[in-house]
Amino acid sequence: MGEISRREALSIALPAAAAMLLRSTRAAAAPVKLSETDPAAVALGYVHDATKVVAAKNPTFKPGQLCSNCLQITGKAGEAWRPCNLFPGKLVAADGWCRVWIKKP
Repeated sequence: MGEISRREALSIALPAAAAMLLRSTRAAAAPVKLSETDPAAVALGYVHDATKVVAAKNPTFKPGQLCSNCLQITGKAGEAWRPCNLFPGKLVAADGWCRVWIKKP
């Protein structure tokens, strides 16, 4: 098998790099809703609906604590699903809750 030229290597590498960049740009542009079965969500006790928090498993939970009034949530107030600093690239339910809830100042 012979050597490949620099031109041949670039003709293979550049389209592959462009495809990877496009894929990562699309992923960054379209975050997905966090699943309650996601390992990070399970570890933090995340639920989409704070009224379904099991108090026995989450003794720090108090009624009225929601993702929408947590310090970690970002995005526009009033949106049903918003980004959260704890789950990069994922959206959490504004009515949700997790163990890392911190009151927004």
